[in-house]
Amino acid sequence: MKCPRCGQPMDHGSAFCVSCGFRLAAAPAARTAAPGYVEPHEQEPEAGKVFRAGDVTVKIEGELVPVVDVILGGRDNVYFEHHTLLWKQPQVNIVTRSLKGAVKRFFAGLQIFVTETQGSGNIAFSRDAPGQIVPILLRAGEEVHVREHQFLLASGHVDYDYFRVKGVANILFGGTGFFIDSFKVQGGEGLLLLHGYGNVFTKELRAGESLDIEPGAFLWKDASVKIDTVLTNLSTGFFGGVSFTINRFTGPGRVGIQSMSYHPPQAGSAEQTTPGDALVRSVVKGIFD
Repeated sequence: MKCPRCGQPMDHGSAFCVSCGFRLAAAPAARTAAPGYVEPHEQEPEAGKVFRAGDVTVKIEGELVPVVDVILGGRDNVYFEHHTLLWKQPQVNIVTRSLKGAVKRFFAGLQIFVTETQGSGNIAFSRDAPGQIVPILLRAGEEVHVREHQFLLASGHVDYDYFRVKGVANILFGGTGFFIDSFKVQGGEGLLLLHGYGNVFTKELRAGESLDIEPGAFLWKDASVKIDTVLTNLSTGFFGGVSFTINRFTGPGRVGIQSMSYHPPQAGSAEQTTPGDALVRSVVKGIFD
């Protein structure tokens, strides 16, 4: 080790040079956490990277509002929500694709169709919001759960379903909605692309390890990760108290976190509803689940 000012050799750990008196900057204090804890890590930017599943080739372009550019070989297709389409070649046809459980979806207020491609050529997708694209390659038997309406596209042989998060706490206080999309591949492999608002972080949870996440920050998780809603009361003494809700995720498996905590806007009438109204609606919907 040498002095950066005069070049005189210095002992490791010295605070200043004995030759010229130059004082070294103090090293930053080490960050500490609970033993064995690994904090969520930021997903690397995917711009410019290419992903393939079957004869579908996907390239992610741009950073602020990224675009998913797809080349279709003609044998396989992709499906998507229609409002995410950005451009396509004329020979790429667009048709509707019905989803499983259409009646239940209708009464739950969910979409009963998505849009699907046919043929070969170029087609591109984007969401009208800044964020990050998350590509997930699903192998046979793998399943992931995704926040509703945040999938961008999936290759045709990826099964798309949903499930209801049960429990009165989720009905009344969940904050993220009550339904979660489920994507699974029965055989072969499939490609799923999600749009996360802001930047996306991933946490790998060990078996039994938990992480509390603000409801609007949840993006996706492995099917093996359990989710519970936790209501926390904050006492303010004589004047009562307030409460807030978090979602608790317990491993093993991965959970994706978006840095822009997103809460879907409510219709004007929805803002006037009471917890009792929500409970009644949930019971009616539950008849079809």
